[in-house]
Order: sequence, then structure tokens, then C-alpha cells
Amino acid sequence: MTVWDDLVGQDQAAERLAAAARDADAYVTAVARGEEPELSGSSMTHAWLFTGPPGSGRPTAARAFSAALQCVSPDRALGGQPGCGFCDGCHTSLVGTHADVEIVRTDLLSIGVKETRELVRRAQLSPAGGRWQVIVLEDADRLTEGAGNVLLKAVEEPAPRTVWLLCAPSTEDVLPTIRSRCRQLPLRTPPVAAVADTLIRRDGIEPEVAHAAARATQGHIDRARRLATDERARARRRSVLRLPERVADIGGALRAAQELVDAAAEDAKQVAEELDGKETEELRAALGAVEGKRLPRGTAGVMKDLEDRQKRRATRTQRDALDLALTDLTAFYRDVLAHQLSFSGGLAGGESEESVRRVAGATRPEQTLRRMEAVLDCRRALDRNVAPLLAVEAMTMALR
Repeated sequence: MTVWDDLVGQDQAAERLAAAARDADAYVTAVARGEEPELSGSSMTHAWLFTGPPGSGRPTAARAFSAALQCVSPDRALGGQPGCGFCDGCHTSLVGTHADVEIVRTDLLSIGVKETRELVRRAQLSPAGGRWQVIVLEDADRLTEGAGNVLLKAVEEPAPRTVWLLCAPSTEDVLPTIRSRCRQLPLRTPPVAAVADTLIRRDGIEPEVAHAAARATQGHIDRARRLATDERARARRRSVLRLPERVADIGGALRAAQELVDAAAEDAKQVAEELDGKETEELRAALGAVEGKRLPRGTAGVMKDLEDRQKRRATRTQRDALDLALTDLTAFYRDVLAHQLSFSGGLAGGESEESVRRVAGATRPEQTLRRMEAVLDCRRALDRNVAPLLAVEAMTMALR
């Protein structure tokens, strides 16, 4: 199985990346022979921007490309393509342990100047043992303006064998000065059938469950896998899909909003219980703190930084849980609108089908469009740091 097999439903993107990996391999091979090749005019370049909707597999494509760049398979000398998926370079790149592949993701709301400067410093180094120095920035859309300006200099003047792989939902989420210096690779939402086939083949999920999960998530492979394997995720989705019929009066709307926010807060609490205690104990041990005793002098600031980071992570987790619920809600009203307009293609179906039919029969298309706009307004409000309960209450009141 090659590294490109992980790019579900992205055949054109895989072809472009495979061609670039071949040119990159030829470049490094020529350098090793003492030649002075040029990358200009080839399929390879020093900075890439992977864009696409949620579920399109932006980080997966970037990781696959990084693995192909580090491929050391002996078959290459016999005409084989880089990206075998089995050699040490491919394997360590995919699992995140390759010394020359830095994978950056954040569980916070933004990536600041300090972290970006460290990445830029690393990008100036020559590969320690691999063929390229690869920086994969999975959340390039979360760069602050200052961090983006720091990154710009490194993208403008890259080291000879450094490659930046940036991932963002769209080109508009990245500074114009950065995206203009990157080769753009747009990805699409994978077809539902391709996602279901992947769940069946790789995860051993029953075909009926796989197809239902793929339809419900409209091609988002990570969400489909979670929905197919996690009963709690299915229960949470069922709760969200009951919301449209629970907001008939003010009391019901406010109760539904509170429950939605509480469920997201519970998600954040669960993540905190799994990670915060472990992180705190590990840091205390690293600082030399004895159990039951106070921290050594001068280390309180370090612990405060960790606590602040954990609070920001909890906020991000709650926002992500709410965003997932709002995505399911938007899909519900999309199905309602499709029924009202007698369109039967691409519906999520499943356990929400009867509810969709009832809501579609009791309302008009223009009302459905206004409700979809209310969900979108809620997402915008959350992006602007409006208090979650206030934003969700405004939405549920508008859904009545």
C-alpha cells in the first residue's frame, strides 16, 4: 500500500503530489552526485498550500507528501515511485517520528509569534538524515497576523532543501502574501461511496453501518469513522437532530440551547480529565517538585503558563464540539430544504429521515433558509468570541 492510498477520493491531487515527489527525488539524487540541479520549472516547489472543506483530508495529504519526499525505498533505483509506504523514511514520516519532518498542530485557538519563530529557526537547518527538511503546519488558518508575518520571511527565502506544507480550509484563511508564494493544492469532499469503502476495508466496519455513517457525515472520513465506532458520538448526534422539533416555544428553545452548551462543556471536561492531570504531574516531576510539597522557587510561572494553555485548550475543545453540533444541524436543514424542493440526491437519511419529513411538511423553503442562516450566524458569533450560551440561545430562538 503506497502513501497515496490514504488520500480518499483525491485522485487528481495524488497525481500532482506524486509527480512533485518524483521531481524532488531526482533533485536530491542529483545533488548527491555533486550536480547543481534547479527546481524551477519542475512539479516540485518549496511551499505548498493544501486547501479544502472539513473532511477533505488536508493533513492526511500533507503527511503522505512528506512521506514520499523522505522515501528511501531501493525500488526507486529500478524505476519505482517514491512513496512506497513501507521503507523507514515513509513509515517514520507517517507516524510522526521522522527527525526531519516537523508536524505542527494546535489544540488552542491560535498559533502565536513565539511558536512560529521556533519553526522558522528549524526550517533553516539542513536535513539531519533525511532527504528534505519538511514542516507540516496543519492549522495555518490559526496563525495570528504577527505569526503570519514571521512565517512570510521563511517562505520567501527558504533553505535549499526545506519544504513548507501549509493546511487551511481555504486560501482566504491565509495571508495573501503567504498564499501568493505557495503552490496551491485544492482538495474536495470525498464521495460518500469512497468513504464507506475505506471504513469497510481498513476499519473492518460492517457495510450497512459504514454507508450510514458516510451518508450522515456527507463524506467527512474522520467524523464517519468516529460515528461508526463510538456509541457516545451517535447518541450526541441523535440529541442534536431532535433539537429542531424541540424549539416550538421559548422554554423549549432555551432548554435546548442549555443542553447543547452543557454537552460541549462535558466534552471539554472529559478531555481535561484525560490530559490536564497527566501534564501537570509530568511538569511537576520535571521541575523537581516533591509530592505533597510546594514547587521549587522560581517555577510558579511555568506552572501558570501550563494552566493558561489548558484553559485555552478547554475553550477550543468546547468550540469544536459546538461546531460539530452546528454542522449536523445545518445538514438537517439542508435535508429539509431538499425535501421541500423535491430533490432526493445526497441526503443524509438515517435516523433523522422521519423528523426531516415532518419539519419539511410543516414549514416553507424560505423558513428553512432563514433557519440555516441562523445556524451560520451562531457559528460567526462563536468565531467572534461571543459567550457560547448567548450565541446558541440566539440561534435556538431564531429556529422557532
